[in-house]
Amino acid sequence: MASTARRRPQSRTVLLDRSLEALPLFRLSDSSEDAVVTFATENGGRWRVLPAPGERLPGTFDQDVYVELLRRYQESEQPSDGALTFTLHAFLRSMGRRVDGRTYEQLRGALGRLERTVLESEGAWLDARSGKSGHARFTLLSAVAIDRRRLTDRDQLALFPSLASNEPGDARVVLGAPLRSNITAGHATSLIAPRYFALTSPVARRLYRLLEAVRAGSAPWRVTLERLAELLPLSQRYPSHLQRVLQPAHEMLVAAGIVKRAQFVQEGRAWFVEYEG
Repeated sequence: MASTARRRPQSRTVLLDRSLEALPLFRLSDSSEDAVVTFATENGGRWRVLPAPGERLPGTFDQDVYVELLRRYQESEQPSDGALTFTLHAFLRSMGRRVDGRTYEQLRGALGRLERTVLESEGAWLDARSGKSGHARFTLLSAVAIDRRRLTDRDQLALFPSLASNEPGDARVVLGAPLRSNITAGHATSLIAPRYFALTSPVARRLYRLLEAVRAGSAPWRVTLERLAELLPLSQRYPSHLQRVLQPAHEMLVAAGIVKRAQFVQEGRAWFVEYEG
């Protein structure tokens, strides 16, 4: 009797480029109409996120796709060419998403945006191998190919365009070399995938990513509310509005054991956020 191959357990660890994690990238509100993300670092660097013409900025779904891609990169033992292959069905299931025509289309759209959205740095993003933060232009994915030839006769697809757009398929993507280079060089931060995907708020998920990148171990981190809004980024600007958005995310982080305490502190007219543990 032939033996059954044992399925390899999924990797729980996600390694992410520490330089990139400390910079804003994904919109955290699908209602935001910002055309680009611009950010100035404390040392005078400039960072921009530039979507392709006619496209929007990467959003909350794209953030989750990005984390799942890096989880699979770690699970595959960091292939030297950065190439990952997967079925759209399995990818969505790993993210805990419903699998249907709508989410297939969302995933294809997200992968395309991650390939076409340009990240531009002038002294903001650190290349760990050179140790310099000079000029850089790159994308999260350098190549995306999706084969939709599954479950349906190819000769019939042209007759049913709506069905064709909802076809599941096989994907092959290549992670951008700058991300892979920093991770290989050890300039990385780590997340626990089940903990990340258990957070139901996109803001909480982004805060988890950011906190792992900027704080040293369990050391407290203190940041102005205005600066935190830029780092996430959030479109709200008034302190009261920002607190209403952040408070539910803080409660999730505390309940998940990611931080022991998260609180707002006012000093004069300035507001700060303190994260402990």
